[in-house]
Amino acid sequence: MARDTTDSRPIETIDELVAHLAEGNKPPEKWRIGTEHEKFPFFVDGNGPVPYGGQRGIRAILEGMQEKLGWEPILDAGRIIGLVEPTGQGAISLEPGGQFELSGAPLETIHQTCREGNAHLAQVREIAEPMGIRFLGLGGSPKWSLAETPRMPKSRYEIMSRYMPKVGSKGLDMMYRTCTIQVNLDFESEADMRRKMQVSLKLQPLATALFANSPFTEGRPNGMVSWRGDIWRDTDNQRSGLLEFCFSPDFGFFDYVEWALDVPMYFVIRDGAYHDMTRYTFRQFMTGEAREDVPDGEATIGDWANHLSTLFPDVRLKRFLEMRGADGGPWRRICALPALWVGLLYDRETLDAAEALTRDWTFGEVLSMRNAVPTEGINAAFRGRPLREIGREVLALSRQGLRNRNRKNRDGYDETSFLTTLDEVVARGTTSAEEMLNAYHTRWGGSIEPAFMEYAY
Repeated sequence: MARDTTDSRPIETIDELVAHLAEGNKPPEKWRIGTEHEKFPFFVDGNGPVPYGGQRGIRAILEGMQEKLGWEPILDAGRIIGLVEPTGQGAISLEPGGQFELSGAPLETIHQTCREGNAHLAQVREIAEPMGIRFLGLGGSPKWSLAETPRMPKSRYEIMSRYMPKVGSKGLDMMYRTCTIQVNLDFESEADMRRKMQVSLKLQPLATALFANSPFTEGRPNGMVSWRGDIWRDTDNQRSGLLEFCFSPDFGFFDYVEWALDVPMYFVIRDGAYHDMTRYTFRQFMTGEAREDVPDGEATIGDWANHLSTLFPDVRLKRFLEMRGADGGPWRRICALPALWVGLLYDRETLDAAEALTRDWTFGEVLSMRNAVPTEGINAAFRGRPLREIGREVLALSRQGLRNRNRKNRDGYDETSFLTTLDEVVARGTTSAEEMLNAYHTRWGGSIEPAFMEYAY
């Protein structure tokens, strides 16, 4: 999330929290595509991590981008921690370990998304390369230990860093050593949200497999194709993972609110200061139990919006749906991830077919698939079939959905070409991670250093 919310309207009833989510309902002609991607900055000389401060640091890149783009700075205790386009059409933010994130504008087509991503990468290269800095497109930090990884000066991350070791074994790795590509998509109604949530939750492990791209940790193979996927198996299981209640045939906004109310909070913001709220659930906050820790003790809509942004299920519901399963990867993947989900979810005929394909998939089966994918990738078995075969079927559905959308660029091409990089994965039967591992054991000579050249943007 680029900037924490400070909407001060007080909350009086749980119905208002449900209504907040329902405000996301939009007719299909207003559906948009918001793509986010993260990348690791590194010094070309030595492939080391980039700190926040200094003449060659993250702050200097942000200041250079601010000057180039004219975007407004996002400040935390007087320090620049991001940029936002003045009319809200996109933002640049920092993840805890300096991962540089573009939160894209809400766009109508994948063609626009791809142009946006390419423009951003060209802009950030223009600023960073004279500093000897480039950016790495992987799902997990391949070289640096947690101790070697810099920490960004964001107040919410200080609270999270203290809290994470209390609730899981891999939360700090998630924060500091992973990158993702995500897409945010709209829904028309509660029923439409339910269908999209259920289909995308069931298919999220497949996305993790198709985009698996984190096979190295601290300079060596880690035994997995998606280390990032494994990290999410024990980050903070109260607020993340696969949500069983969402599989219910009558799942709706109220059910998500009821779940979210009982998840511990991270923070609230008052007068620009962050207050640690990890002792309380949002429900406890609403009933006045946090008055000794918050100046006014009153829950607001802004607090609720911020709380929703600190929940990490595989598909996150806000006033849109966030697809959260994919590793970060090479630039073609930045376009492929939204293409996959738009093809499946934004065409009614295809959504019907995807729903039919996954209708009888149980929570237990999907959870088993989710647990197998970090190690086995597209070779994981589902109902006796390799996931690769299901991937081929799902990609065919997505392609049909993109054809049905028929959104063409100036040269007359539709959006189906953006799936090509995923077609290659199922055709050859190996993920990007396995291609890297093969290179590591052959032409890279047992070194991960070439990854910094071959997978740099």
